[in-house]
Amino acid sequence: MTGHHQTLGILLFSGFVAVTLAITTWVSRNRHGSAEEFYVGGRLFSPLENGFAIAGDYMSAASFLGVAGLIALFGYDGLLYAVGFLVAWLLVLFLVAELVRNCGRFTLADVIVARMSERPVRVAAGTSSVTVSVLYLVAQMVGAGSLVALLLGGTSQGARAWTIVGVGALMVIYVSMGGMRATTWIQIVKAVLLLGGTVALTVLVLLRFHGDVDRLLQTAAQRSGHGDAFLAPGLKYGADWTARLDFISLGLALVLGTAGLPHILSRFYTVPTARAARRSVLWSIGLIGGFYLMTIILGFGAAAIVGPGSIRGSNAAGNTAVPLLALDLGGGADSTGGTVLFAVVAAIAFATILAVVAGITLASSASVAHDLYASLRRGRGEPRSEVAVARVASVGIGVVAIALGLLARDMNVAFLVGLAFAVAASANLPVLLYSLFWRGFTTRGAVWAVYGGLIPALALVALSPVVSGSPDALFPGVDFQYFPLQNPGIVSIPLGFLAGWLGTVTSAELPDEAKHAETEVRSLTGAGAA
Repeated sequence: MTGHHQTLGILLFSGFVAVTLAITTWVSRNRHGSAEEFYVGGRLFSPLENGFAIAGDYMSAASFLGVAGLIALFGYDGLLYAVGFLVAWLLVLFLVAELVRNCGRFTLADVIVARMSERPVRVAAGTSSVTVSVLYLVAQMVGAGSLVALLLGGTSQGARAWTIVGVGALMVIYVSMGGMRATTWIQIVKAVLLLGGTVALTVLVLLRFHGDVDRLLQTAAQRSGHGDAFLAPGLKYGADWTARLDFISLGLALVLGTAGLPHILSRFYTVPTARAARRSVLWSIGLIGGFYLMTIILGFGAAAIVGPGSIRGSNAAGNTAVPLLALDLGGGADSTGGTVLFAVVAAIAFATILAVVAGITLASSASVAHDLYASLRRGRGEPRSEVAVARVASVGIGVVAIALGLLARDMNVAFLVGLAFAVAASANLPVLLYSLFWRGFTTRGAVWAVYGGLIPALALVALSPVVSGSPDALFPGVDFQYFPLQNPGIVSIPLGFLAGWLGTVTSAELPDEAKHAETEVRSLTGAGAA
């Protein structure tokens, strides 16, 4: 895109950034400075507001850019991401939403330490939460870089790099100035924009094929170059036993990982009651479910209208499939309609990225301050000093995420999110479920469950084709690949549960029956909840 077309897109980008900064500034003038205000917005959001905010937090660049791109390139196999992301919410609704709201205060560690020795558990859970958050942030940075590079003229490496740096700077501003209240309203605005843009694109795709979904699928299959194989399982994950295991591993990570994502769990604390938390999840399921159904149409629409060849030419990982589809639906690159629609979609996608990175950064900085810092101070830190630490932590997390985002800028964002989900399911989910449902669970079991999932997950990723030994790896020029799968979930998730069990049964610590009974009553009834 050139000339006034680029100018229009940049103006829309700038407009959204200005609006979100105005929201952040306004909120920062009306906050009280307490830990509760900074971390959970004073617990004043309604179920509807929190449902939209959860949807805004969850529908990330991986969903809007990455999933559609994978479907456009690999057809049926790309659907796994959409299905996995959606099915995961049933686990969240039935197993953790209400219980987490009743047992916790600000972070995942609050749920676990109710009946454990506080310091080692907080350090372990805080370390895991920050790791998961940084991995998730990397995916958003990569999505932002791909998007703005397309707007500014193809595959400009400089544009992508500076965009990643700019997004990192903005997310630090949002979190450090506005806290949870500003982040929530940014997510609500973003969710409305994203759903509106997705509905508009879906309608235009269906109109192009006169509402005939079968014709849409057949055209996509023909343009893919794979024929009917494009609409059948196995194009990406069916080549051999390694690919099939990768498919299973990815599915496990997507379905189980959501319940361990720190920025999703923290959203249950922003409502006043457990009932409101449960209703928030119901609202979010409806919004997220509709969104992913439309994402499937957009993915196949991009394959049918734009073509996988053009998508790969713009971005090898498929991250620009939806913006290119919008450009074509509007009339093409040289038309005003195409320019306007492309710019609007690009601005919505950028809004998506900014909102999600703000939520993740807030959750991870809360873990640093409330779990790591507070435990090291042994309770001597005042709430205001803890909030100050959280603001400083957001800067450090932003720097790390920027560096990793620059390193991984050529990878598919949905794939990168799959890695974050695998680590969350391996390290956070076992300790969370054991704490809520196992009467005999001990401190050693909790620490072992976290590290027993976290360390193998990271080690297996480091030794996988993601990092070395393949043309698409982070370091394609070297080869220290020993683990054949790209996603470690099928190995690391069972190891997390096994480590938690082993740590408990070998522990000399006797479970505190009184604390367990108190936690059980609190989790089921909400009595004594913050």
